[in-house]
Amino acid sequence: MADPRSYRPKPGQIPDSPGVYKFRDEHGRVIYVGKAKSLRSRLSSYFQDITNLHQRTATMVTTAASVEWTVVTTEVEALQLEYSWIKEFDPRFNVKYRDDKSYPSLAVTMNEEFPRVQVMRGPKRRGVRYFGPYAHAWAIRETVDLLLRVFPVRTCSAGVFKRSAQIGRPCLLGYIGKCSAPCVGRISAEDHRELAEEFSDFMAGHTGTYLRRLEQRMKDAAADMEYEQAARLRDDLEALRRAMEKNAVVLADATDADLIAVAEDELEAAVQIFHVRGGRVRGQRGWVTDKVEAVDTAGLVEHALQQLYGDESGDAEQSGGSGGVPKEVLVPALPEPAEPLAEWLSERRGSQVSLRVPQRGDKKDLLATVQRNAQQALALHKTKRASDLTTRSRALEEIATALDLDTAPLRIECYDISHLQGDDVVASMVVFEDGLARKSEYRRFQIKSFAGQDDVRSMHEVISRRFRRYLQEKQRTGEWDGDVPEDGLPGDGLPEGAGPDGGPPGGGPARGPGERDTPEVAGGPIDPETGRPRKFAYPPQLVVVDGGQPQVAAASRALRELGIDDVAVCGLAKRLEEVWLPGDDDPVILPRTSEGLYLLQRVRDEAHRFAIAYQRSKRSKSMKAGALDTVPGLGETRRQALLKHFGSLKRLRAATIEEICQVPGIGRRTAETVAAALASAAPAAPAVNTATGEIIEDSDAAPLTAVPSDHRGNST
Repeated sequence: MADPRSYRPKPGQIPDSPGVYKFRDEHGRVIYVGKAKSLRSRLSSYFQDITNLHQRTATMVTTAASVEWTVVTTEVEALQLEYSWIKEFDPRFNVKYRDDKSYPSLAVTMNEEFPRVQVMRGPKRRGVRYFGPYAHAWAIRETVDLLLRVFPVRTCSAGVFKRSAQIGRPCLLGYIGKCSAPCVGRISAEDHRELAEEFSDFMAGHTGTYLRRLEQRMKDAAADMEYEQAARLRDDLEALRRAMEKNAVVLADATDADLIAVAEDELEAAVQIFHVRGGRVRGQRGWVTDKVEAVDTAGLVEHALQQLYGDESGDAEQSGGSGGVPKEVLVPALPEPAEPLAEWLSERRGSQVSLRVPQRGDKKDLLATVQRNAQQALALHKTKRASDLTTRSRALEEIATALDLDTAPLRIECYDISHLQGDDVVASMVVFEDGLARKSEYRRFQIKSFAGQDDVRSMHEVISRRFRRYLQEKQRTGEWDGDVPEDGLPGDGLPEGAGPDGGPPGGGPARGPGERDTPEVAGGPIDPETGRPRKFAYPPQLVVVDGGQPQVAAASRALRELGIDDVAVCGLAKRLEEVWLPGDDDPVILPRTSEGLYLLQRVRDEAHRFAIAYQRSKRSKSMKAGALDTVPGLGETRRQALLKHFGSLKRLRAATIEEICQVPGIGRRTAETVAAALASAAPAAPAVNTATGEIIEDSDAAPLTAVPSDHRGNST
């Protein structure tokens, strides 16, 4: 626990101007981001007598080891920079709203040649119009089923669409009139796109004109004695009105607004948002958060607005559905001052946004309804979550007691080895912080110091490489003055989904002209040379290995050889789920009902899953490798060009050098290299289609030779 006086800036160093500040812990990790109209006034408040601070603020300043700041011109710039840093660094002491579930939206893929209507979750994509989010996917499907009678837009997947086009016969929806069947040419691409636009306009609330036009067509058909057509139009009108009844009018003046309500107690807060478009509720969503910082209702509203609109641009009408920024944002309390936040919202929208607290009328009543929803969401969350918070704390305490640790292991790393009968040996490292998985810090390794199957030796190599990198990070920043032995092995661990340097795309922001000119804090998460997060900057309190005495001994020996004596090690053996400690002849037996054992099992199983996933991906790549992959200087583009030109590897092998030279991009020297490589490579055994037993002669894929298994010999 640090004394805030040890890193308090000297008098006169802090500027009296707007800016954004960051507190970092002893490892350089950003733990809190804040903004201020006056940096001097705000930062000075953190360094008063600690007994006068809020309990959470006191915990933050004693956890921190340094503070730095960036000066900006206006409060709006401070708001934008604060949002960017919170999103980038994910500080543990900042309020972060997380969806308690993934809300589905109705999406119309206007970026495709034949737009498709579908239920979609996850991040928004360019060129897609969204409506929602909705509380339940079935509510979307019911609405779409009603509207397809009038707007028979394509709803099938790309595979179904392609197959119907190949066989020249539409799917069932095409036969029953709920799809215009563009796959078989019943409607042109232009007409189908117009149909999708009409569907989108109707969902966006432009219903009156279309209903009147449809009613007039029905009357005209009846006047012309086309009674079947008139009856169909009558049924279409009824279907549209039933769909509209699902979204009753809540604001009579066809308002576009978002209503935000907050329900809170001392520890947690719930936020509910109603998206009103054209006077109707078009979507609903909610967030729940732990109040890890001292913040009032206005502060919670400000954080909610940042998260809700931080990635939005344009107005709600242009975005379609509930996307974009509406003309009005109604909240229960306004931050002080509210002008910078309103100006920021107006910049996101591109026109004026009204941010206010409704005082009377329908809008105040509707906000009260949103407030009741927030209170119910908080009550439901506490019912589900109260035991979870208690359980995680109890699990960490049980582990600390069973392993005789000084403190609860807030950061646990677990390692597992996986291979296929001794081939493609890989390892995984997963990280749990405060009892929850932190997937951004997962790492994966390839075993490089030897070939074959040796789990104990592999575990020693992985632990050595991970903590050697940790010591190298400390050595770079002067925290470690000893020697760090080199292993001579490149590529120490890659995070899941990251690039070869181990960092996420983009990296951290460059220091602005007004930012304090001080070096990065020792062991900080951002590498000053690359601008990306460092890979192994933080040590765990506990290392868990998947295995028994031999694996534990190997991990302990690796740490001892590096001179690390402040990291505990244990192993969890799967057969009897016993916990092994270094040097002990007998395992530690935790009760089967122990929350500590359950947490260790979750950590171990997650490491096993991650290792198996990496091993399978490597195996898949090796099975797809062909003879052309070994030709030096031949990239993926020219390999594909050769196979496309000749049709198969068999025909390419039989081609002359002159014939190979006819392929665009292939010179004579490359053609000679390709011919020599194919001639020297023995023809692979013919691949077999396991479903039909057919021998595939013209295949570039290697045949399957083994049943995949994990390192325990189990089928996977």
